[in-house]
Amino acid sequence: MPHRHHRLLLLLSLGLVFLGTLLPAQHGDRRWLAGDSHIHSHWSPGYDQSTSPPEPQKGVDGIYPTPTNARKAQEYGLQWMVTTDHGGPNHSKFNLVHAYAELKESRLAVPELLQFYGMELNMPAMDHHTLILPHEDDEWKTLFNIESQFDSNEAWPPAPSRNSEAAAFRALSFMNSLPRLPLLFANHPSRSATAVGVYGLDEPREFRNNNDLAPDLYRGMEGAPGHQASALAPDGSVKRDLEGRPAGHRGAYTNPGASTFGGFDQMTAIVGGLWDSMLGEGRRFWIVATSDSHVNYANPGRAGSDFWPGQYQKTYVFAHKTYDDVLDGLRQGRIFAVAGDLISELSVTATTGASVAQIGETLAVPPGREVTVTIRFRDPDAPNAHGDNPRVRRVDLIAGEVTGPVADRSQDHHSSTRVVARFSERDWQQKGDAFTLVTTIPAARDMYIRVRGTTSSELEPAMDPAGEDPWTDLWFYANPIFLQAR
Repeated sequence: MPHRHHRLLLLLSLGLVFLGTLLPAQHGDRRWLAGDSHIHSHWSPGYDQSTSPPEPQKGVDGIYPTPTNARKAQEYGLQWMVTTDHGGPNHSKFNLVHAYAELKESRLAVPELLQFYGMELNMPAMDHHTLILPHEDDEWKTLFNIESQFDSNEAWPPAPSRNSEAAAFRALSFMNSLPRLPLLFANHPSRSATAVGVYGLDEPREFRNNNDLAPDLYRGMEGAPGHQASALAPDGSVKRDLEGRPAGHRGAYTNPGASTFGGFDQMTAIVGGLWDSMLGEGRRFWIVATSDSHVNYANPGRAGSDFWPGQYQKTYVFAHKTYDDVLDGLRQGRIFAVAGDLISELSVTATTGASVAQIGETLAVPPGREVTVTIRFRDPDAPNAHGDNPRVRRVDLIAGEVTGPVADRSQDHHSSTRVVARFSERDWQQKGDAFTLVTTIPAARDMYIRVRGTTSSELEPAMDPAGEDPWTDLWFYANPIFLQAR
């Protein structure tokens, strides 16, 4: 299997020309920047439970130095990443003394890569959350204050009061009061679910409560979790159990009846599901895709369940290549998520008259006007990290009405959301590796639109079976555009 991201060379040579036609001029020199917001280093420790408090042990949970992660991220075409170590008792000090010092070294060693400081927060009363900090001189102090006060696993002896919804509200209130806001995304939100719609540690009402309390801070979730190589053996073949049956589940979603769908979490992948219910309230609630890299599946001696950062999944942000603008792009939803390098650029443009809106933006639509939706994407004619050259087989346009807050805060469905158009090769125009399609939709009510695409022939992504090779089932998802009827 090739370890070089060969498509990157092609994109570098064509990107500026393509972007001049793909995206409108008012965005200046912003471009699509690939990144990964969930990466662990060897400072995500294990613990020696024979001591009190337990002693953190480097290299047990994650195993790679931060500079190694950064070099691999750059090798696979990333321009930004977030280091997200996590731990247990007294990890805040361990994180500050060791992980932050190594991050500073990594920034010097790989200066072309934007490297955010963050962590995977043990969110009180919930599952893990990625915390991304603004890049500033006292970022070390900010993270230490958050983790030491609010991480649910930090205290020794364990303090049940730190793992309550009240503690989550205190944490959100503290972070929301900071002079420069960080960002929070819920990680692998349905990994603890036991069936479709039967959730575990993360519940719809918690997302709503948190987003209500801190709408510019609590901004979304992993639409596609990491650990996508869980079904791969070190040689890249599909794992087998002792009886020779395919084994391993994408995303490490191992509960029967609650696996991923085309690699994406059920909360995102089901049309009219939880994500659409949130968008239907008008919430600016975004999705990302990550590696959750701890140990690579092909690592000698100790094989893991992960791809390197950027090797399989990427989160693209439309931004200037600065810390501030990448963080702003994540906050404002200028994002699409993709697996297997199926595409590398995407423009969804909604226009009416002279008004234009892009991914993450809002378009005001006068009465009686229709909206023209133009979708442009780049599907590079080059091998991905697996040596494949996947092709987009279909693109779907999805729409739902924006009807305001729901009465039942546990609601996880939105009945008006549907696929309003499906496009295949006969519907789009091709120029090199750039593809364009155009359609028109009515917008008599407040609504949102979003786009996804795939290599699959499935009209809707099916639940992924045990042992599925992730390279054979690729999808991309864009964040929405909101249409406000005037």
